[in-house]
Amino acid sequence: MSADHPGRARRAVPVLRNSLLAVASGFLLFASFPPRPLWFLAPVGIALLVLVLTDLGRGTRRLRAGFGYGYLAGLGFLLPLLPWIGEYVGPVPWLALSGVEALFVGLFGLTAVAVARLPLAPLWIACVWSLTEWLRSIVPFGGFPWGRLAFGQSEGPLLPLASIGGAPLVSFAVALTGTALAALVAVAVRAPREPRRWIAPAATAAVMPIVAVALAPTIPGMDSAESGSITVAAIQGGVPRLGLDFNAQRRAVLDNHVRQTLELATDVDAGVTPQPDLVIWPENASDIDPFRNADAAASITAAARAVDAPILVGTVLVRKDGTTTNTVVVWDPDSGPGEEHDKKIIQPFGEYLPYREFFRHFSEYADRAGNFSPGDGDGVVHAAGIPVGVATCYEVAFDRALTDAVRAGAQLIAVPTNNATFGDTEMTYQQLAMSRLRAVEHGRAVVVAATSGVSAIVAPDGTVTDSSALFEPTTLVAQVPLRSSTTLATRLGSIPEFALAAAATLALIAAALRTAGRRRRPAAPSTEGADVHGKDQPRLGERIE
Repeated sequence: MSADHPGRARRAVPVLRNSLLAVASGFLLFASFPPRPLWFLAPVGIALLVLVLTDLGRGTRRLRAGFGYGYLAGLGFLLPLLPWIGEYVGPVPWLALSGVEALFVGLFGLTAVAVARLPLAPLWIACVWSLTEWLRSIVPFGGFPWGRLAFGQSEGPLLPLASIGGAPLVSFAVALTGTALAALVAVAVRAPREPRRWIAPAATAAVMPIVAVALAPTIPGMDSAESGSITVAAIQGGVPRLGLDFNAQRRAVLDNHVRQTLELATDVDAGVTPQPDLVIWPENASDIDPFRNADAAASITAAARAVDAPILVGTVLVRKDGTTTNTVVVWDPDSGPGEEHDKKIIQPFGEYLPYREFFRHFSEYADRAGNFSPGDGDGVVHAAGIPVGVATCYEVAFDRALTDAVRAGAQLIAVPTNNATFGDTEMTYQQLAMSRLRAVEHGRAVVVAATSGVSAIVAPDGTVTDSSALFEPTTLVAQVPLRSSTTLATRLGSIPEFALAAAATLALIAAALRTAGRRRRPAAPSTEGADVHGKDQPRLGERIE
């Protein structure tokens, strides 16, 4: 037993090294996300992870090892990305969510190992990343797409790809660039004197950035109006204090947004600020139901009349059947409340709690989760005759929310959001990056109105033309284009994602058949003393050719 101890220790060294590298790869993915402008670290992180999973391109890793290294990478990525989840409810929800979501990165590790022995391995590994990212976006409880690679690319050159394939294509482009970089490193290390073999992985690493750069001049900017332009105002009224006590401050929050709107009206009357055609308030700007509280309704009406423009009011409504909805109401200065958008994609463990009795055992905050019901509809409301697509807060992370709205005729996108419950964290910058991607994906200007920040005006090309600071009452006023044409991404919808998932599935089937066929072959002669990684073994760098 003791004689074998040095051997076990030697075998443990590469495992420990690979585990640390896997965690480091995940941390690189985290570091690529806003507010840091380090988008280029994402393909590097993918490359490092793929090198670990493929044993530097040899393709000899076991499936369970692939899952383990992938899971470690997932923890290295998601633990630092999501601490805002536990900002005011303690570490248990944050750790639990990160641990569950990391399972999908573990699944990527397993499937990447499975397809690493196929020809064109970098392509198939990128496809299985897309497959597992899609799965993470739909399950469990409707999915949690936070942390998709695309959402870290709002400052990067790959962003224009969103106009033809949405977030799925941008994520795939990051993954393919990373897997091709891994293939290039593997070839360079294992065959440094054969530069001819570097050509294919180098070309693959460059193809998506080249396509994106060529596409960039076609992306519309602020001067791209097709149906005229309007002046919009985003109101950031602020909150008295941060945290879960937000709901106890409902009257103060409403008063803050009324006051900020009245100040805007004063500036308009003085000629300091242009007259807005539309005013957008944040989510939860009036958590007092204005249909049940006459004072709240009167305050909102007074603000709308003072500014002489309809207001999109984020509010909470108690319906006749007893259900609660997170709603945006068009409040006209003359006719009062009009069309509504009930938030369709509601946040599990925040706006509702699945298995409430079970989760009560794990957190004293379980009973503070909401009891909201999801809405339906296409996400479009009409204000001042303008069709506006609304994605309330969490909805902006989901592809289908704004695709439905723009297909239904939305010429402008509004993202009312409330981030006060997440404190001074990176969450608000991560969410703003999603809005920037949606602007390019659909070719629409986006107006983000947040209770406590960051509010922003985003051009159709994803450029932030104006934004607020955190926790400071602010009004943003800008002229934005109204657009009626649709991008290829809007027309295709989920087709690119399904195509990538289908390609990954076919690659996994091919890998399984290949493995089954190899097992049916007669046993090969002993290779004791031979190089088991010789020319008969497929390698990541070779199999791209």
